[in-house]
Amino acid sequence: MAADLGATLFAFFIAWNLRFENPVVPIKHGVPEFQRYLELLPAVLLIWPVVFYFHGLYQTRRGRSRVDEVLTVVVAVLLAAIFLATFTAWYRPPLAPGSAYTFTYSRWFMGLFVALDLLLVSSARMAVRWALVRRQLLGHSQQRILVVGAGMLGREIAKKLQDHRELGLQLVGFLDDDPGKIGASFHGAPVLGTIQDVDRVLEEDRVDQVYIALPLEAHKKMLRALERVRSECVEVKLVPDILQYATLKATLEDLDGTPVINLSQVPLQGWTSLVKRGMDMAVSAAGLLVLTFVVPVFPLIALAIWLEDRGPVLFVQHRAGLNGAPFRLLKFRTMHVGADHSLEDLLDELPEPMFKFREDPRVTRVGRVLRRLSLDELPQIWNLIRGDMGLVGPRPEQLELVERYSPEHLFRLSVKPGLTGPMQVNGRGELTFEERLAVELDYVENLSIGRDLRILALTPVSVIRGTGAF
Repeated sequence: MAADLGATLFAFFIAWNLRFENPVVPIKHGVPEFQRYLELLPAVLLIWPVVFYFHGLYQTRRGRSRVDEVLTVVVAVLLAAIFLATFTAWYRPPLAPGSAYTFTYSRWFMGLFVALDLLLVSSARMAVRWALVRRQLLGHSQQRILVVGAGMLGREIAKKLQDHRELGLQLVGFLDDDPGKIGASFHGAPVLGTIQDVDRVLEEDRVDQVYIALPLEAHKKMLRALERVRSECVEVKLVPDILQYATLKATLEDLDGTPVINLSQVPLQGWTSLVKRGMDMAVSAAGLLVLTFVVPVFPLIALAIWLEDRGPVLFVQHRAGLNGAPFRLLKFRTMHVGADHSLEDLLDELPEPMFKFREDPRVTRVGRVLRRLSLDELPQIWNLIRGDMGLVGPRPEQLELVERYSPEHLFRLSVKPGLTGPMQVNGRGELTFEERLAVELDYVENLSIGRDLRILALTPVSVIRGTGAF
């Protein structure tokens, strides 16, 4: 982004120079004040990054071709220029104070600016690409790759990875059930064990991505490998031996002509991602200001908690965030000091995992009120601002419960947990553990801004009725 904005600013000033100071086209109506054109810069610095973002130019795509990147830049710059032209058609300041005539920006300047911007941004991106490739060739920012299957398909993938070191993909080794291959080496990478050793290898070798490259006749092994690998928070890619695998609900990628199916596609991208994050920031910032200064809910709750037993106001616990990464979740303390039990002890006592007891003797009098109205969760606004959570999403799960997930349940971790979510508006106190997971998986698979707005609208009703909290 810094390179794009620098190139765009450079193009802007060169366009001014070529139009008005060293004109390549004769000037007919005199040289305007430079200040008039400087007033366009805020609009340029806002429009360009936003348009580039929504064209995927700030997403990491290892292996993206130069031609594809330049073509995307051309489309993005032309669209940004259309938005800028629309802005200048609307924004027409008077020629002078009190004048009935308005200032009009030069069309030749606009044309020169767009042409130069296409050239300079493309050049700057090629320079950045070269610098990143050099960095990756030196061993920095490497993604560590494990290939499951050391047969012809797996070795083909390994060869392509070794031939394209500029992608920043480092092959750490293979897994294969063939006893004759254990300890062997292909394309400079060893066979580290069998498929049953995947958990150990993922941990010991700090693997970032797993390529499953098993032949068609190893269908059962492939399913077992998927089952084991998808229970870990790593990116999983399937190298299809036949084209029918392209019908899976996944994205098809290309590695130097070999099709690769990405089974870890993030469900939230593009406009939806930006709008959702914008909602999170706007609502959380406004809520923090209002509840602290306008209607001092935060100070009053804190005082009530402290007056009851003189204990700490906040309760901090590690929860599973995006992709299972732990974060520190904040809540108002609702239990007596020293009344906490380990979650593992509770899980051993219950027939199935539960989040809370309805009549828990450990809960204070103030805590019961806070839980009944879900006010104990208000400090999570700070988690929203930090980006640990979203306004709407699955419940922030306890780490011990995540360890008990089956592989298909881990998909719920592919979006940020939410302050509210589908479980709250569907009566979380009446749902079993499996029903809760099913509701949240359905939300992740069918995520949309419209659905988030509906959940936000239903949350106050759920809290008032007592179906969204204990």
